[in-house]
Amino acid sequence: MLLNSEKIDPDFIRKQLLNRNAEPYIFPESENFVQGPPRPAAVLIPLIKKNGEWELLFIRRTNIEGDHHSGQVAFPGGRRDKSDRDPRANALRETHEEIGVAASSITILGELEYMVTVSNYKVTPVVGHMQWPLKLSAQEKEVKRIFSIPLAWLADKGNHRIEQMKLEHSSQSHPVIYFNDFDGELLWGVTAHIVLNFLDALSSSSE
Repeated sequence: MLLNSEKIDPDFIRKQLLNRNAEPYIFPESENFVQGPPRPAAVLIPLIKKNGEWELLFIRRTNIEGDHHSGQVAFPGGRRDKSDRDPRANALRETHEEIGVAASSITILGELEYMVTVSNYKVTPVVGHMQWPLKLSAQEKEVKRIFSIPLAWLADKGNHRIEQMKLEHSSQSHPVIYFNDFDGELLWGVTAHIVLNFLDALSSSSE
């Protein structure tokens, strides 16, 4: 995936997201795992500029027994509360709770198409630009580590692959995206899929 880093700035990203026309991704067998309509949720894709290079900020979730997403690399986010008026408010609230960054320090640039996950969450990715540096404070009950990965590294096709995975209670295998190890962290699954969607949005007019 080829990115022209000279073109990438908040205004460019905002325009790319506004003009994006992509179908939502719905996990083919989500109804086999959780009954009922998808539960709304949102994540923030935190974009920072560190040492002159664009990077994405990630968290690694704390290991919690019985938690399906325990220990995984993710974006800040979670299920929608009744107090959240929309996905943006949802993403900003979760970001403040999980890594201590207030909404006033984040400029929302737009949204990507939603995804319905294997756990039957309807996740809306919200893109936000954070002025850097910022003081980060991990909520230890949910977040074990906060780290960033350069956008250029993520855009390198040699740094990710697709593997087939057969899930419990599934009648067939499904493609799952895995990135190579970065600083001891493994980015895969839904978060990896969101990353590729974001990169696709940026590259559609920047080649």
